[in-house]
Amino acid sequence: MTSVLFFASILAHELGHSVVAIRNGIQVRSITLFVFGGVAQISRDAPRPMIEGMIAIAGPLVSVALGGLFLGLYFVIHDINQPVAALSLYLFQINIMVAVFNMIPGFPLDGGRLFRALVWALSGSFVTATRIAAAIGRGIGYLFIAGGIAWGFYSGEVFSGLWLAFIGWFLAGMAQQSGRQVVVRETLKGVRVRDVMSGDQLMIPAEMDLRFLVEHYVALTGLRSFLVRNGDGWAGVLSLQDIEKVSRNRWADTRADQIMIPASKITTVGPGDDLLQAMELMDAGGVAEVPVVENGGLVGMLRRDAVVYLVETLGRRRNGD
Repeated sequence: MTSVLFFASILAHELGHSVVAIRNGIQVRSITLFVFGGVAQISRDAPRPMIEGMIAIAGPLVSVALGGLFLGLYFVIHDINQPVAALSLYLFQINIMVAVFNMIPGFPLDGGRLFRALVWALSGSFVTATRIAAAIGRGIGYLFIAGGIAWGFYSGEVFSGLWLAFIGWFLAGMAQQSGRQVVVRETLKGVRVRDVMSGDQLMIPAEMDLRFLVEHYVALTGLRSFLVRNGDGWAGVLSLQDIEKVSRNRWADTRADQIMIPASKITTVGPGDDLLQAMELMDAGGVAEVPVVENGGLVGMLRRDAVVYLVETLGRRRNGD
């Protein structure tokens, strides 16, 4: 019961972030629980420092409130039922520890996000604030790694030391990833979809069967999705993931247009759209490419790997490589 309530407390902590984010118009994709905590995946960054700070502080406030609730339950029940009282005391301690740990000013912890919001408000630059917060987050992560190794070596508590070092490794990795995301934002600032999209599109006939498609197109081109042609236009998109849902012994009898995603249900972008906003749409939909449509007609495809290549190329140019 204690374990269940512990993870319920972590979930409530992440729901605190999520509720504030949703109330400010920011979509929450998912909440993932780890063995030492959780993370709410939001679709985009906060538009203003104040909102960033509100989202960051919501989780620790929920944990403090839960800690107070369990402490109150402990005082009420400790003379009546000692096992329940022990459970309540432990959950009070763990919720307070979660709140305190998350307030460490190391990005991407909540304290680091609060610090980023403060630097953002003072500097007026989200990029600068994230770089500083990410650098401090990496430093704190490295301190955790060094402290964990030293603790395990000198105290003999190897498992505890390794656990602390693992948390530090996780924090340092997340901070470095956040810093890279800022580089991507800065690199793609002002870039439009037309600058990256591919204009030459391979389209397959709607009546093509899946076996022929796999043997003559997927195997030879390495593409993982295809536009399905309907007359002079396009009817939808067929991905390798859709094909894999069909049993192999049915491939020869299944047409492309029978399992494709219709064009009416596919998110599209325009050639003049901001590339960063287009990438956010792709992230929200969990897709690696989207059709580019202008005046109702298909003009190209925007693929994630092309954006990654652009970022790497521009990054090498900036570094003089």
